[in-house]
Amino acid sequence: MIKKSGNRFDDRKREILATIVKGHIATGQPVGSFALARKSRENLSSATIRNICAELEDEGYLTHPHTSAGRMPTDMGYRFYVDNFIGSKKVSRTDAARINERLLDEQTLANPELLMERTSRLLSQLSDNVGIVVSPSSSKDILHHIEFVKLPDSRIMVITVSSVGRVQDRVIRVDADFTQDELNSTSRYLIDNFHGWTLSEIRDELLMRMSEEKALYDKFFCNAVLLCSQSLQEGDQPDVFIEGASNIISKPDFADTERMRALFKMFEQKSRIVKILNECVKSASREAVAVRIGSENRFADLRNCTVIASTCFYPGGGAGGSIGVVGPTRIEYERLIAVVDYIARLFERTLDGGSA
Repeated sequence: MIKKSGNRFDDRKREILATIVKGHIATGQPVGSFALARKSRENLSSATIRNICAELEDEGYLTHPHTSAGRMPTDMGYRFYVDNFIGSKKVSRTDAARINERLLDEQTLANPELLMERTSRLLSQLSDNVGIVVSPSSSKDILHHIEFVKLPDSRIMVITVSSVGRVQDRVIRVDADFTQDELNSTSRYLIDNFHGWTLSEIRDELLMRMSEEKALYDKFFCNAVLLCSQSLQEGDQPDVFIEGASNIISKPDFADTERMRALFKMFEQKSRIVKILNECVKSASREAVAVRIGSENRFADLRNCTVIASTCFYPGGGAGGSIGVVGPTRIEYERLIAVVDYIARLFERTLDGGSA
């Protein structure tokens, strides 16, 4: 690891590494010693710079495509840059204005599905890469309305409306034979007794009350236990919104046809996308934007990619969903970390029906 001490030699190495990372991100080309000499604050000679670059390469922070070329950062080099040179996550005025314009209009704020769709598209446009939004778990939705509709073959459609207007429907199959009147009575029972609770809280409360003897003889209660348990068990799958997968076609970083095909296949498997974002954010603190660079990704198809992601939280502290950007390791780290953080906080506030 490059030492963080204040001696001059270590400061030179830090400066050169940061300059190479910034230069490579901007141009996509290796950065040569002459270019580094022109940007050196200490007017270092090309020979001195070449020696320092050789040390950084030996330590695993830099690489070069061939002998006479300049240097490029490795995954370790990018990691050191992200951990040591990116400060506060402050979004630019231009990006903030564009985000607010696209996501804070009345129509978007009134429709959680539209918000998530537009968020993924905006992440893709701002990054020129792939934007991803994974919806909050429906089990965390605060119940405003619930309805059960009888279908043929012992199937029941469950329609829930959350306090922020998120509408979900799922079809469950039960062994019991309910009439529509019984289903209507059960939905009224749930609304009257549990309006303002989350679906998972309702299920837990119903299961706890099952130990009470009188509950066993309450027909509405027994129906509610059966229908809620089955509904949450079978339907609690998050929605995944992905935009910009076609952006990778134009990236020189993905010129390898097999690599690009593997990425496209991965983006089609939404369950894998959920795992990727969960894997990325699980070790990050509540306020942190998680960054996984190249070989740090556990999934083989992402070994040449960077994932920048954040969890969105409900105001009470529960995890509400996640958003992220996937692109090559040569990505605008500082800007996109700020963008993801800003959108995550804005997106989070809408989960409570608020605005920025």
